[in-house]
Amino acid sequence: MKNYLFAPGPTPIPTETLLAMASPIDYHRASESVELIGNVTAKLKYVFQTNNDVMILTSSGTGAMEAIITNLLSSDDRVTVIRSGKFGERWGEICAAYGIQLDPINIEWGRSVDPQQVEDQLNRYPETKAVLATLCETSTGALHDIKTLGDIIQDSQTLLVVDAVSALCADDLQMDNWSVDAVVSCSHKGLMTPPGLGLVSLSDQAWKATKSSDLPKFYFDLRQARDAGNRGSTPYTPAITFIKALDQALDHIHQEKIENVLERHAYLAQATRGAVKAMGLKLFAQDPANTLTSICLPNRVDGQALVEMIRNRHGVTYAGGQAKLKGKIIRIAHLGWVCEHDMIVAISTLERGLSEVGYNLTLGSGLAAAQEVFRNSQP
Repeated sequence: MKNYLFAPGPTPIPTETLLAMASPIDYHRASESVELIGNVTAKLKYVFQTNNDVMILTSSGTGAMEAIITNLLSSDDRVTVIRSGKFGERWGEICAAYGIQLDPINIEWGRSVDPQQVEDQLNRYPETKAVLATLCETSTGALHDIKTLGDIIQDSQTLLVVDAVSALCADDLQMDNWSVDAVVSCSHKGLMTPPGLGLVSLSDQAWKATKSSDLPKFYFDLRQARDAGNRGSTPYTPAITFIKALDQALDHIHQEKIENVLERHAYLAQATRGAVKAMGLKLFAQDPANTLTSICLPNRVDGQALVEMIRNRHGVTYAGGQAKLKGKIIRIAHLGWVCEHDMIVAISTLERGLSEVGYNLTLGSGLAAAQEVFRNSQP
């Protein structure tokens, strides 16, 4: 049975990227590795859409999030946390672990923050050191308006910090143009590389904040990471094989061009959303991201059982709901190394799986709607 992966990370990896990892392991302090790390860092600036340094950490995306907290903040700082799902809540959990005072903006899961809520919060607490946001809330599929948040914050001393772990290269994020002070991401989502690399970029204003931060840090000291990165190195042993893979994956993105990569994700998302509606199902996210599509399931359909059955019987992997959405939604990613033919598999298999658990639908209805988008809207 051939397997297909439509979870929002890890995502499918291009063949050339897999082959890059098959080359003999090299010494991470050798001149070849220095050149490699320097090249990858330069290419990452392109996908982050920034002139700022991008640092490579050997960690998951959560490690990169923690690095942001410990490097930018101090024990007496106050932050605003946009909590609209599991990963917005994670910002708050990390802050709580370090004793940071946080003012949450609690958003109903599936909805996106109204920028006016953030502006009102900052007017109430003008001493706020940072606003912690997500680009795509992966647990719900909701997209947040980072550009407008940047407009609100740009003339203040408050830092705008964005979790782009799942959405980098799928939903637009123009770090420099949108006045974003810190962006975190990772290797195994839109960057089409195995899990293991956390990525961080800071603005000049954010770097100034690192000078006064008093929170404990050692492995995740970003000033050390930047200094080492400028020498084509890392402070500690890096996942050099994954960096080699990332180098190859970034070449894919450069060849396609970032604007075309973003357009492809939007096109695949549009087709998937159209298919879902044609099947008589509802989207969970009010303002859906192009990273993934979250789908409400009828009460009589157990989402966990459905995802497991489709994976075991048909070799297609979707993601189920998380936390309070467990069993209630499924999430289909159109993320990374994915094309329209892959989405035909994802949609047709979902139709078949729903039919097999007793959901009444016309087989082919979702597929026809997706094909219509593919026929009329091909980028």
